[in-house]
Amino acid sequence: MLQFQGKTIDTAIFDMDGTMFDTERLRFQTLSQASEELFGKPFTEPVLLGSLGLSATKAEALAKQHYGQDFPYAAIRRRADELELAHVRTQGVPIKPGLLPVLERLRKSGLKMAVATSSRRAIAEEYLINANIYKYFDLCVCGDEVVQGKPHPEIFVRAAEALNSQPAQCLMFEDSENGVRSAADAGGVVILVEDIQMPPPAVARRAFGVYGGLSEFLQDLAACTPKMSMPAVTEPFPQAVNLLKAGIHGFGAMGGGYLAQVFSHWDGYTRPCEIIASTGNALLREAIDAFGKFSVRYGSLAFDQTIEQLRVIDAADTDAVAGMYRDCEIVALCVPEQAVAAQAGVIAQGLAERFAAHGRELTVLVVLNKVGGAEFVRAQVEAALLQRVASKVCQRILERTRFSETVVTRIVSKLTEDALVRQLRIKSELYKKNVVAVRESSPHVGDWAEALPGDTAEVVAPHVSTLRDAGEPASALAPLHLILFNSETDMPLYVQQGSDLLEHLRQIDTVADIAVIQLLKNRLWNGTHAIVAWYAALLGYPSIGHAMGDARVQALMDQLLDAELAPALAAQFPELRTRLAEFIATFRNRCAHAFKDPCERVGRDPLRKLQRGERVLGSLAMAAAQGVAAPALAFGAALAVHYALHHPPAAEEDECRTIRALYARREALQDVLAWRGEYHGAPFDGLDPVADAALLAAVQLPFDGLQAGGLDYCWESAAEAGVG
Repeated sequence: MLQFQGKTIDTAIFDMDGTMFDTERLRFQTLSQASEELFGKPFTEPVLLGSLGLSATKAEALAKQHYGQDFPYAAIRRRADELELAHVRTQGVPIKPGLLPVLERLRKSGLKMAVATSSRRAIAEEYLINANIYKYFDLCVCGDEVVQGKPHPEIFVRAAEALNSQPAQCLMFEDSENGVRSAADAGGVVILVEDIQMPPPAVARRAFGVYGGLSEFLQDLAACTPKMSMPAVTEPFPQAVNLLKAGIHGFGAMGGGYLAQVFSHWDGYTRPCEIIASTGNALLREAIDAFGKFSVRYGSLAFDQTIEQLRVIDAADTDAVAGMYRDCEIVALCVPEQAVAAQAGVIAQGLAERFAAHGRELTVLVVLNKVGGAEFVRAQVEAALLQRVASKVCQRILERTRFSETVVTRIVSKLTEDALVRQLRIKSELYKKNVVAVRESSPHVGDWAEALPGDTAEVVAPHVSTLRDAGEPASALAPLHLILFNSETDMPLYVQQGSDLLEHLRQIDTVADIAVIQLLKNRLWNGTHAIVAWYAALLGYPSIGHAMGDARVQALMDQLLDAELAPALAAQFPELRTRLAEFIATFRNRCAHAFKDPCERVGRDPLRKLQRGERVLGSLAMAAAQGVAAPALAFGAALAVHYALHHPPAAEEDECRTIRALYARREALQDVLAWRGEYHGAPFDGLDPVADAALLAAVQLPFDGLQAGGLDYCWESAAEAGVG
């Protein structure tokens, strides 16, 4: 049952041609071609338009009225059917945009559903099966099964009666004048979907709602069907595929291991017909194209999730990347911050092409792990656009582009290239074995044809043979899946409100102020994660998960989360109180299972994390301002520098080399924390020696302790000394 704009609805009945399928134009072409072949001249436009929605009998009478009683209408119609079927069988049924999401939402709302078409059953069933939508309908009433065709109401009345429904509780979808008359006279709630010829105003007024297309109707339907709740990790993706495309600019860990899943869940009713992803990794691209899919592994659940409908393009192919921005409804930008300037030109090219081609709105999810990331990207793209188009055109393009700030709460790691090569070798051998096994187990024609009449076996055998030839490699490939990413299970992607599309996507949680979520993640997770990683790496642990078995690491985490960050955040941001416990529990669970989360990866770029106001020193300043003692945070800031100076693998990192060079000048911690040199094209945001003297002093004591005693010195020592 559905409440649609004040009407109680339990049934939906669809006309077929012109309403669900864009076949009216095709029908006009085939009728005209058949008429030329058999009559010597094509149909005229008034006859074609006048026959819209009519039964075969009434359409024949109209044709003979114009061309004479000898006009071979029946033969022309049969020939047109042949031509149309040949087109559909080779090129498919042209589905109207928005059809699948509408059918999915209606069906999942519990409605009974039927087709009421003037077409013959043989034609109707072939089209519905070809388009893979027959499954949505409980029954069909066809033109060769009614006494009186449209505009008579018989066909809609019969469909409603067959479903034990009252017409007044039936949405009846039509596109033609005759169809609207038929549905309205039946007493239905008529939904007029415009097609080739708009009915006269007097007829159109009989419709309950008039829409330019099913996609437009979908907006009203979505308003009265609920947004689905956040999916479970193991929940299947929607089976139905819509006509939309989604893009991932940067197929790394976040793009492939997270955003591909977000797009595959879509709104829970349907999923995009294609996800386009760009990568500069040729091996990754070729591997995915070979399999046609890839999988993400959730180790804590022993679950592998397969992503399909994905096409990978070369990141160096600027036309292909620009085409992604031109053709997709949403694009996730997942490139590193320092790469945005270099990519702004190709993004601008795609936006300009989009504006010229159709001008539809585009949502760009900015996945940068940077406060103000969306504005940063918008400014870069605007500068690139102004080099291509006039200022007024640039502004119109930007008005149609929503740069949406995000916060990712999931950890994903990508398999190494060596691991991928090993996996490909093993899967290749399995595939060869599976092909042999499938062929040896496949029945021969004679094994099953003996049970069929001779004519039937003769007709069916070629089709079965063709399908077997296609099915053998498919059956062999089906059990194989290519694991590319290891992922944790956190589901929500937090996004700033502002794009209508985002409100419908199931795995996205839109928030009024994304800065609040960014701050919570930056302070509570990112800072703690980095500090734990530095400590664990110095203690000799390869991963966060391994380190969590050490009581010293666990005690440091508990102190950071429970005794320092949570009370400081709650005091400064009371609105965060309701989310704190949830975020802390999620983070603890994540770390406990993070055996594939290398400490070196988490602890990389320590200089970036030591900027003024950033995840470590910013949290220490916040705690001081709220009167919360924070010895573990001070110890964590000291650990960052100690890690760069003393952890052997850190010797290969650029930022660790910079820290060592700064410290070597005078062996002074202040020279590192108060540095103001160039950092990625801008001054490093270091501490002020005067204004931040208290922060420097708080970090100095545990740093001196680490330098003197190594890891025998711990945060409890700083606490005993009153640090923080």
